[in-house]
Amino acid sequence: MTATSAPVIHLRDTCDHPHQEAFIACTKKRIIACAGRRSGKTTGIATRHVEKFLTGRRVLYGAPTQDQIERYWLEVTRALEEPIARGLFKKNESTHSIEKVGTEQRIKATTMWNMNTARGDYGDEVCLDEFEMMDEKVWTRVIAPMMLDHDGTTVFIYTPPDAESMSMSKARDPMYAAKLFQNAQKDTTGRWATFHFTSYDNPHLSKVALSEITLDMDERSIRQEILAEDIFETPGAIWTQASITEERLEQGKRFYEVIVVFMDPAESSNKRSDEWGISVCGLDQDGRGIVIADLSQPGPPDQCAEVAINAVKEYASKCNSISLCAESNAGGEMIITTVNPIATQMKVPQAIMGKDNLIPSVRSKRIRALPIRSRWGRHECGIVGIHERLEYQMCNWKEGMKSPDRMDAAVGALRKLMLPEDTDEHGIVVYDDRQEISTY
Repeated sequence: MTATSAPVIHLRDTCDHPHQEAFIACTKKRIIACAGRRSGKTTGIATRHVEKFLTGRRVLYGAPTQDQIERYWLEVTRALEEPIARGLFKKNESTHSIEKVGTEQRIKATTMWNMNTARGDYGDEVCLDEFEMMDEKVWTRVIAPMMLDHDGTTVFIYTPPDAESMSMSKARDPMYAAKLFQNAQKDTTGRWATFHFTSYDNPHLSKVALSEITLDMDERSIRQEILAEDIFETPGAIWTQASITEERLEQGKRFYEVIVVFMDPAESSNKRSDEWGISVCGLDQDGRGIVIADLSQPGPPDQCAEVAINAVKEYASKCNSISLCAESNAGGEMIITTVNPIATQMKVPQAIMGKDNLIPSVRSKRIRALPIRSRWGRHECGIVGIHERLEYQMCNWKEGMKSPDRMDAAVGALRKLMLPEDTDEHGIVVYDDRQEISTY
């Protein structure tokens, strides 16, 4: 090869993957792809980006984790291996960037979770991969304004979120990406293009292996992970979105007879993704149980205790009586010893807890929730505002799934407010819900 000969670009052949080929060639300004696992999305976006880079574009690729960055980076560096070796482009492994020195022409891959991780760079061809895992403000506050400067193009790629990925996601609304896809499908302006590819659409995957894998997966996982199907509600879940919406109340000045701030401890303090359920619920002057706020979050016990104590302090003026309660089964005594010193230091006496503030959970989560769902169906419960992550759990959780900490905390608070109290032989408050479960 002579010094003046054109470098060879090692692009993957996409002619046998029509969905991928159309995605790579798309010229719309806003592109969104709903893709199953191993459906060819990483190869597709890497190929698209190499082509855009070679035409002089400034390409920015964002994904939530370093592992995702590495898979994309491997494809890009493989394609541009020869011109990099010849010194035509400069590669920087530490910043995951390839550039033509002295120009704006560049490819860069970087991790993006939230607004802070997305700031500090720009591109006129931007991809947000695994978008379902990102805070929506990465798009609305950072990337969207960036597109104004160069009339840029944005590509969104996502896989429908399951309960496990949702717990690790930074998205405020777990279904934000799915809703964006739905709206894009209805677009009449000509700006949006939508693509949907399943794992079966990738001709390079072994169909035998894929069939074997699906035998080990449940139906919901197959629909989401393999068939790339958005699931807004799970059949058999305790609530439906319609039932929640029917009892939704507008934000406004409200006064309550009693408010309970309820804490449901995380299953494990060793997992950063496990959340503490923290719910604020009240009994209004008409005797309705109202979900007021969902403050659930992951974090160490003292941090979550401070969130709950601050809620007691904030809502104390909005009711005649307020208390901080918690589920006792998962470290009830630990909660008391954690909360009380902080409440004393913060001078919030209403948050001081005793044993009567601990509520034992001796039944399954579904059985505990059914009396509240029954009352919800009789218009005796409601919810103020929109709480996307809580509502996702309410509409999708079924027995056997990962613990629904947000839903469990809301149920615990409403049970405390609405069900008849009694005490067991140890003097611990329990609730008689035998007459409360009915068809809803």
